[in-house]
Amino acid sequence: MSVSSTDPTPPPDAMPAHERAAPPAEGDGPGAAERGAFSLVLRPLRLGDPLRWLALGWRDFIRCPGIGLFYGACFMGMGWLLMAVFRQAPAYVLALSAGFLLTGPFLCLGLYQASRRLEEGNRPDLGDSLLSWDQRTGTLAIFGFVLLVLEMRWGRASLIVFAVSFDGMPDFKGSVLALLDPENLQFIVAYLLVGGFFAGLIFAVSVVSIPMLLDRPTDAITAGLTSLRLVLTQPGVMLCWGALITALVVLAMLPWFAGLLVVGPVVGHASWHAYRAAVAA
Repeated sequence: MSVSSTDPTPPPDAMPAHERAAPPAEGDGPGAAERGAFSLVLRPLRLGDPLRWLALGWRDFIRCPGIGLFYGACFMGMGWLLMAVFRQAPAYVLALSAGFLLTGPFLCLGLYQASRRLEEGNRPDLGDSLLSWDQRTGTLAIFGFVLLVLEMRWGRASLIVFAVSFDGMPDFKGSVLALLDPENLQFIVAYLLVGGFFAGLIFAVSVVSIPMLLDRPTDAITAGLTSLRLVLTQPGVMLCWGALITALVVLAMLPWFAGLLVVGPVVGHASWHAYRAAVAA
């Protein structure tokens, strides 16, 4: 004698498609960004690669000089603004230098876009580079907020160093004399250590993250962790790259920031090639 089943639920294959439970997406869950960051392949780099990136950046600058000079003029204007602030409020210069590091990579978005168009075989134009941020507005805003928090911490730390080293905030002349006075060696070392720590941290989380956000549909956490993983796994090459950028920018600042007119866009284009060389497609 056959017994009929009392279970009213039909087999999964017999259920309508819209009533079947969808399988969980592979990227869902609180740790999806971390898994995505550690699943990306990082290519091995050589110590000579930073010079090659600069050569490619120079080539891109020559191929679209108008775009490069526009952004170079923006960098030069930021340098003049930094000098004006130094004359009025020297204690805030180190913090505003963080702002320079903060806005620099985002200003380079247009340069990344130009290099991207050249890589695709297209002719870049200024309008397209200016609107490059529009493709990833939300993600870039989140990442920018993270860098802004780091910049604010840097500013607070630099003010504390000034406060414990001097009786009140020195003026422009007093700051210059303080930096040149051997008796203030402890202050100089502390000031540079604080600046070096925060500058290194900002560099580590943004060295390839912003071009990565422009190039592929990823989130801010994945991009930041990928950049940090690159610096931690290949510290020698990335330290050379950071030192080379610092040396070029410092030299470009000497003649009233005029060197940034060329150095700024070349480094921006080169940063795109650094990302393309380090992070596999």
